[in-house]
Amino acid sequence: MSATESRPAPELAASAWFNTPQPLTLAGLRGRPVFLHAFQLLCPGCVATAIPQVQRIERVFAETDLAVIGIHTVFEHHAAMTPVTLQAFLHEYRLKSPVAVDLAEEGSDIPVTMRRFGLRGTPSSVLIGRDGTILHHVFGVEDDIAVGARIAMALAAPVPETGA
Repeated sequence: MSATESRPAPELAASAWFNTPQPLTLAGLRGRPVFLHAFQLLCPGCVATAIPQVQRIERVFAETDLAVIGIHTVFEHHAAMTPVTLQAFLHEYRLKSPVAVDLAEEGSDIPVTMRRFGLRGTPSSVLIGRDGTILHHVFGVEDDIAVGARIAMALAAPVPETGA
């Protein structure tokens, strides 16, 4: 199920980062489109369809300013999905883009970023425009051609003016 939205994207909340020398923020990426994909390493749909799609997106849009960011959002099997396990998973699946570990909050099974974005599960993806607004939000995996078309439109949008 997908939805087109037009609200400012909430900030990411991460307890750890992989594949990046420093933590990323959506505010810091303003001016670039962002493809945010939420996954769990023990999610069959993520492993079978979403991760391969993300790898294709990384490859096809490598020469653009699209930022591809993963968010490992654990809402079940918490003990099995540790940062050490995630690091091995990222290595084995050769995921090169930055990946955040969604921040767990005491007393809640649903991590902070998942809650902020209203994600219903994994896999999910959110396309954020250059201006920092959510352009599209989907639970599940859409056809490559639909995702590619949306990303291409986001890339074609003008870079917002910054107040000097």
